[in-house]
Amino acid sequence: MGQIVGSAIVSHHPGLMQCEEFRRLQGAGEDSDLIAGYARLRERIAAAKPDVVMIFDSHWFTTGYHLVDGGARYSGTYISDEMPWYLHGVPFTYRGHPRLARALETASRARQGYVRVIDHPDLGRHYATVNLVKHLRLELDDTPVVTVSSCQNCRWEQFLQSGEDIGEGIRASGLRVVLLASGALSHKFNGIDWKPNHPRIFHESNVSSPENIESDKGAIALMAEGRHDLILERWDAEYRRKPWEAFGAHYLQMLGAMGGADCRAKGESLSAYENARGTGNIHIWFSA
Repeated sequence: MGQIVGSAIVSHHPGLMQCEEFRRLQGAGEDSDLIAGYARLRERIAAAKPDVVMIFDSHWFTTGYHLVDGGARYSGTYISDEMPWYLHGVPFTYRGHPRLARALETASRARQGYVRVIDHPDLGRHYATVNLVKHLRLELDDTPVVTVSSCQNCRWEQFLQSGEDIGEGIRASGLRVVLLASGALSHKFNGIDWKPNHPRIFHESNVSSPENIESDKGAIALMAEGRHDLILERWDAEYRRKPWEAFGAHYLQMLGAMGGADCRAKGESLSAYENARGTGNIHIWFSA
């Protein structure tokens, strides 16, 4: 039987793809701790020995279906249409895992779900996937990667349901899988003319509002206790209103695969909580 052997919320923000010299300029002489956090996360992934890494991509917006990339291999040169002045010319080449992708669709169809496979050579990449492939060195390790979309016409419960379908597909596949929820927590950008509150741009006081900082830290504390049920209880009243990146699709799908409200996996912070253009970012690992 297949199993989930680890999972994580992982920041992918594009500033992390800039050179270290520039990151240190923004960090008042210090690098972002999210960079060191990638090294810590690489250690956890290596110890878990996955056959496949699955990325819930909070930038791949789809309509009508939760799509799963079913290609055998991806290669090209990435340029961001959001920030092409510095996130460009990124070469990538990594393996997919068509058998796992098909297993997810089969499980979802059996449950009357909406997870479907897409395999098209011209389908574009998104930096929520590419940045993790690069920073976690998945292409160097030749680790297969399967990406899952964020379907934008869904209620939050339906993200949980798609995650449940995905969990069933993983169990049917016979594979060891690590899940990565690629995205931020609160996701309100600072204005274009914003002035930093702290000279270290990454510093948490530069997140968009004190209320978002308080809410993010509250969620992080609940994750540390494994109380995902309490996060779900507060979703409509709090986390949906902030809101989280992709309205939390990346976290909710990951959590659905892990058992939803019954999941008690405790989160270990692998980085500091940091700002990125006003959004709240952190790496959090959940052991199987």
